[in-house]
Amino acid sequence: MPTRILPAVADADAIRSITTLLSQLPDAEPVNPVTDSTQLIDTLSRLAAESVDELPEVVIVHERIGPVPALELVREVALRFPAVGVILVTSDAGPGLFAAAMDSGARGLVALPLSYEELANRVQAVAQWSVGVRRHLGHGADVFTGVGGTVVTVSGAKGGVGTTLTAVQLALASQASGRPTALVDMDLQAGDIASFLDVQFRRSVADLAAITDISPRVLADAVFRHDTGTALLLAPGEGERGEEVTDRSARQIVSALRSRYETVVIDCGSQLSGAGAAAVEMADMALLVTTPDVVSVRGAKRMVRLWDRLQIRKAEETTVVVNRHTRGTEIQPALIQRITGTAVARTAVPAHFKELQSAVDAGRIHELDDKSTVKQALWALAGELGLVKGGEPGSRRRRDRSARGDRAGRGDRAARAESAQGGGDRVAPTFRRRKELER
Repeated sequence: MPTRILPAVADADAIRSITTLLSQLPDAEPVNPVTDSTQLIDTLSRLAAESVDELPEVVIVHERIGPVPALELVREVALRFPAVGVILVTSDAGPGLFAAAMDSGARGLVALPLSYEELANRVQAVAQWSVGVRRHLGHGADVFTGVGGTVVTVSGAKGGVGTTLTAVQLALASQASGRPTALVDMDLQAGDIASFLDVQFRRSVADLAAITDISPRVLADAVFRHDTGTALLLAPGEGERGEEVTDRSARQIVSALRSRYETVVIDCGSQLSGAGAAAVEMADMALLVTTPDVVSVRGAKRMVRLWDRLQIRKAEETTVVVNRHTRGTEIQPALIQRITGTAVARTAVPAHFKELQSAVDAGRIHELDDKSTVKQALWALAGELGLVKGGEPGSRRRRDRSARGDRAGRGDRAARAESAQGGGDRVAPTFRRRKELER
């Protein structure tokens, strides 16, 4: 049976060198190479969704792959796709890097410049290991086989727009539908999930920051099991400890959670940190919460542009959630979509804060009345995003641009129709609002 080999190489010259050698290996079936870490994970996820047998036996990761550093990428592949053997190709084949690569989950290391004999021996050994693992998985009843859970980040256009409330309710809806769910507070200096759910727990996300190998037992020790069944990974009680959570440790934490839970909801707050940026980059869906006012929508536009400049996430890969929506407001979702260049969730959350006041003050937001229109909207949003069993499929990381254009066109037509129905008194204020937002 041929060995399927997937190279992950960014450099064009390195691609030619590796693919040439791979094509000469006996019983080798090289797969078209991927050129960045996101493409590698997306490709493996798509194949694993069909069957573990569809995955390549060997993945070759070049040291200059990006944007995720090579060792972190090796760790993520090993965690999410344990039946795939990873080989790291590097110019530094010293014992220090060798140990780090093995700790990250690599099955082998090949030095540059590439040697046919060394590459052939390592590929053969790793392929045999992968086949043995798959044979074991075929007989195991309850073994994690690869694609991992859905990661959703919730960020705020600015403080006070309802980011934490949205994250909490999405997680509660997912858990209530029967999907094992983790809720993570990555708002490291000002996280409020513990206050919203009346929780006191000494462990936090910072306790995982210095751990290089987050085993299931270590993760379980850091997680608080809420009465609703939702697993909580809280922000540190001392805000200064948030600096311990780097982008690298955030990637390891998110990967570990993804491998243990069907849904992982991460509250990233409204301030961009390295850890929050890493979470947004890794997420299957990135939500940005705003309210329909000039200041908030401007904040959403700034955040979207910041993510794009830092190559964290493109606008079309982001979904805006409109909170405190009313039909009478001048700024409607269609206008927000046009201003930010993002998708906008069909479900808007109504402006009924009085329904929430007593539950928020008591720290019992999980006991919010089922008749609450805010709760109903947020749980409907969870269904729209595919976070509940039987809900719609989740948004894809790579959205179809033409479909987005169709939605935008329909939104503009709706906005024009609404302005026409509102009469002459409404046209001038709406025009001024748009000009303010577009500045």
